[in-house]
Amino acid sequence: MLDLIKQPWPWYVAGAVVGLTVPALLILGNKHFGLSANLRHLCAACLPCNVKFFKYDWKKETWNLVFATGIMIGAFIAAQFLSTPDPIQVAPALASELEGYGITNHSKLLPPEIFSFQGLLTLRGFILLVGGGFLVGFGTRYAGGCTSGHAIMGLSTLQWPSLIATISFMAGGFLMANFLLPLIMKL
Repeated sequence: MLDLIKQPWPWYVAGAVVGLTVPALLILGNKHFGLSANLRHLCAACLPCNVKFFKYDWKKETWNLVFATGIMIGAFIAAQFLSTPDPIQVAPALASELEGYGITNHSKLLPPEIFSFQGLLTLRGFILLVGGGFLVGFGTRYAGGCTSGHAIMGLSTLQWPSLIATISFMAGGFLMANFLLPLIMKL
C-alpha cells in the first residue's frame, strides 16, 4: 500500500480527488474552497489594528485555517516520509532549455540558481521572487481570489467572474512562460 502512495498518481485520479473537495465542502458545511483568504484571516486574528478590511468575524473562517494547516502538514509528511530519493525526472528538451538559462541542477524541485539567498541577490532572482510575489499577491486581491478558489470552486459553481479570472490566469501564465520568462532568465 505504501508503494502505491509513493508513486506519482495519474492526473485524472489526482484531479478527481481535488475536484471532489468542492462538493464535499458544500455538502458538509456550505463552505467555499479557496486559500488566499487565509492571509486575511491570519492578519485579522493576529494584528489588532483599526483597518476596516481586517474588521470582520474571522472566527467563522477558522475551518479554512485548519484546512490550510492540514495541507501544510500533508505536504510535510509527503516530503519527509513518502518521497523517493530519486531525482525529479525532467524531459530532455526542458533540461536542455533550463541549461541554456544557467539552471544546471534541474533535478531538484526548487533550483538553487533561483530559489536561494544568493539567487535573490541577483537581478533575475529579485525580479522572479520579489516581483513575481508582488504580482501574485496583487492579482489575487484584484481578482477577488486565487487560482484554487476561482478555477476549482468558482468554475464548478458556474460563476462568470471565475471563468474570466481563470482565463486571465491561464493567459498570464502562457505569456509569462513563453515570452517574459525567457527574457528574464537571460539577465
